[in-house]
Amino acid sequence: MLLAVDVGNTQTHIGIWNGENLIAEWRISTEARRTSDELALVFQQFLHFEGLSFSAQVSGVVLSSVVPSLTAAHREMVERYFHFDPVVVEPGTRTGMPIATDNPREVGADRIVNAVAAYSLVGGPCVVIDFGTATTFDAVSEAGEYLGGAIAPGVQVSANALASVAAQLQRIELVQPRSVIGRSTVESLRSGVLLGAAAMVDGTVERMQKELGGFAAPVATGGLAPLVLGRCSVPIRHEPLLTLRGLRIIYERNASH
Repeated sequence: MLLAVDVGNTQTHIGIWNGENLIAEWRISTEARRTSDELALVFQQFLHFEGLSFSAQVSGVVLSSVVPSLTAAHREMVERYFHFDPVVVEPGTRTGMPIATDNPREVGADRIVNAVAAYSLVGGPCVVIDFGTATTFDAVSEAGEYLGGAIAPGVQVSANALASVAAQLQRIELVQPRSVIGRSTVESLRSGVLLGAAAMVDGTVERMQKELGGFAAPVATGGLAPLVLGRCSVPIRHEPLLTLRGLRIIYERNASH
């Protein structure tokens, strides 16, 4: 079985693959100061839930991380407790996707993983939207090249930032507003943040589609995607397991070498 780990700035998404079947997934808060031993304890508990262990069943680990300290800690954890090297998505890793940006090394590993997964599902050209700490848009060509994209503040980050700098505005729970025209400050904030995000997604996707020749299949992932996609005008395919799927594909492309 394959253990897939996606370390984001806010959350870490963990999945267990048995072939092409995802048998379990978990999310934990990303804590940049966690040591390899602390990570081992967390993973041991999750594996135990499924009757698995470090020494049995798990034959491979694949890691994508945007937190450098945790990239090193996860690598050390795998080497020490699983007794083999993980496949880490980084420069030099076989992804099967050429990166046609000015500086390929600066592209976040999670963005490449998502692009690989989306291209495997819908082909190209396509646009990948990830609703995370940042909302990212990534463009893939018809030939399967990663072309680049756009980065915007995430939905939760936008809401928190507004509350932190405006004395009369408060932090809010992100739920669907009842209408575009808010009848209270809280409803107005929800409308502005969520419907504003939906409008931004519509506009960015449409502009990217034009640059890609007129149409590109949009695919979205990320924890807050359901809140926004329901208010988008552009039809967008929702794939909540996109990153874990991409990690599995990249592991398979490297495990045979």
